[in-house]
Amino acid sequence: MISRIDLRGDALPEGPALRDLLPRADFDVSAALEKVRPICEAVHHRGDAALIDYAERFDGVRLESVRVPAQALTDALDQLDGAVRAALEESIRRARTVHREQRRTPHTTQVVPGGTVTEKWVPVDRVGLYAPGGRSVYPSSVIMNVVPAQEAGVESIALASPAQADFGGLPHPTILAACALLGVDEVYAAGGATAVAMFAYGTESCPPATMVTGPGNIWVAAAKRYFAGRIGIDAEAGPTEIAILADDTADPVHVASDLISQAEHDPLAAAVLVTDSVALADAVAKELEPQVAATKHVEDRIVPALNGRQSAIVLVDGVEEGLRVVDAYGAEHLEIQTADARAVADRVRNAGAVFVGPWAPVSLGDYAAGSNHVLPTGGCACHSSGLSVQSFLRGIHLVDYTRDALADVAHHVVTLAEAEDLPAHGAAVKARFGWKVPGQ
Repeated sequence: MISRIDLRGDALPEGPALRDLLPRADFDVSAALEKVRPICEAVHHRGDAALIDYAERFDGVRLESVRVPAQALTDALDQLDGAVRAALEESIRRARTVHREQRRTPHTTQVVPGGTVTEKWVPVDRVGLYAPGGRSVYPSSVIMNVVPAQEAGVESIALASPAQADFGGLPHPTILAACALLGVDEVYAAGGATAVAMFAYGTESCPPATMVTGPGNIWVAAAKRYFAGRIGIDAEAGPTEIAILADDTADPVHVASDLISQAEHDPLAAAVLVTDSVALADAVAKELEPQVAATKHVEDRIVPALNGRQSAIVLVDGVEEGLRVVDAYGAEHLEIQTADARAVADRVRNAGAVFVGPWAPVSLGDYAAGSNHVLPTGGCACHSSGLSVQSFLRGIHLVDYTRDALADVAHHVVTLAEAEDLPAHGAAVKARFGWKVPGQ
């Protein structure tokens, strides 16, 4: 059901050579870009009318309005199952607890007497958040996007999720209920590239946003790439992935269940086990069969995901070599199920989030750890972070110098300006001192 890659024996290669040996899904955003271009431009030129036409084409429902009525949000919350509501409220509480601590405060550095640089943090003006609505419903993604934006102090927050024919053209009611719990009342029935275009350009019903965040399929990723520069984006999210670094202390039942939990997202989802124990590898491979047979989404998601080129059991000589492999892989989610798991986890350099030991499965992070589950995929964890309060803040430097403080460094400024053949830069300083710079 899942292939093996044997990296034992010979020394592991470095850098790109090692990354090339590891499994990864095919995810060609560049090819998708040309297909989303006309969709985005249709929204640009036709606004809400284009959104309504695309909802009929892609979602099978003709909308009267793209904006979700306020009453629909209230009704969705009133009708929400009590246990689901309690779980969402606890997820929100824990996410706020973690993200509130991430808010940065201004800091002033005195460079010289009379010369200071202050770094202040300012939230973006308006964000458009996206909650997927294809194979599954993701109210948890509403929480993971809204909470850090709110804790950052963003004043204007809008959310889009695809129209659902089963619900009269509204997004899934659990999505709407999550929005109501969070106090987000600006919600749109728009999906995929059309939602990103709506936020980027604005339409008759939706003002343009400064930034767009949230997970989605390849069309969402392509639209984000198309608008990068016009708007801020969090990341071009690819298929979800889990890597598990485990030794012979790991429970094969746990490992198999965690691999399956990611595989059920999508047929392109990646499930990778890195281990130095052949016995564990054999036990996990054996355990996958009954667990897969006993669950849901088997033929359309789990089996193609586990059988795909993006999933594998990778054999290594030891935990040390395993660390090199998982750092090269840069997983969205990385579980450490080894002896002294915390010490091993502390050495990881590249991962979206690290889950330590047998009692911190990725599923916990998806819903109720307090951490954020919007994380870098496709190896981007080697240079990017998951969504956080910081994602919605901009650092601005305030440079405040007195006359004497400028005079003290003016000759250096003039010298460097002349070294770069930018004499007007130096002249801007000279003009403040009657064209004769102190120290020259």
